[in-house]
Amino acid sequence: MIKEIGHFLLHLRLHYQLFILSGGFLLGGLMADQMNAGQFWMQFLNVHLLLFGGATAFNSFWDKDEGPIGGLKNPPKMTDWMRTASLTMMGLGWFWSALFGVFYFIIYGVSLLLFWLYSSPLARWKSHPQLSLLAIAVSTGLNSVFLGAIAAGGNITGPVIISAVGASLILLSLYPVSQIYQIEQDKKRGDRTFAVEYGIDGVKFFFINSYLFGLILLSAGLLRIQPYAAVFFFILGSISGVILLRLLLRLKGMESEYSRVMKMKFLASLSFVIFLIILNAIRYEWISVSVL
Repeated sequence: MIKEIGHFLLHLRLHYQLFILSGGFLLGGLMADQMNAGQFWMQFLNVHLLLFGGATAFNSFWDKDEGPIGGLKNPPKMTDWMRTASLTMMGLGWFWSALFGVFYFIIYGVSLLLFWLYSSPLARWKSHPQLSLLAIAVSTGLNSVFLGAIAAGGNITGPVIISAVGASLILLSLYPVSQIYQIEQDKKRGDRTFAVEYGIDGVKFFFINSYLFGLILLSAGLLRIQPYAAVFFFILGSISGVILLRLLLRLKGMESEYSRVMKMKFLASLSFVIFLIILNAIRYEWISVSVL
């Protein structure tokens, strides 16, 4: 049983949640007009450990992958209790979110629902290229920014929405990349993922467009609150985009490329996360320490 618990913890892919998927929530905090630091960080844990971690484990249960997946090169097998555990984690997080108001509760619940629709065989949006993009864009991108802004004590304003759309597009730009190494397994399951439907060339073309428009929109949102940071981000983002594109253009879909691809995604996302932490620290100085 201890070994199975260890396997379940691996499937939460906590390093993936904290260092790759946390950019949206941190961006929401930056775009808010105020910062309740204690409340913000408590909900940071709620969103990334209970919601995102639970959703990732729930997806792993139904995927039953044997080859490399995002954030986990050799996924261990999952057992039935892990599905219940993952749903319980998300449910507890949703209950916790109710303490922050109806709007926050609804946004959290929408993300939870989209994660379920994405993975469950009763809906399996993951097997539909367009629906899968919609689910990830809203649940992990758009809503993550909104939750971060509200948790910080702010509101959903125009700049927040613009930034959230930009962040979602940047997140989506790299989303299908890891699917390249699951194409054969996805075909066996009957999943028409983005990579299955459009192939490696389609993944590369999608990256170019999604990343470019995302970079423009996110920079425009930042321009409203921190002009110098917006210019710096656009320049740094453009350089990063060129580097990422050069690496992507060389991909052939061979499993030997997996480690390099995941390192590329991890470093790009980690750089974005560090950038946002620094901007938040500069803007708010983390003065507020009240905890719910």
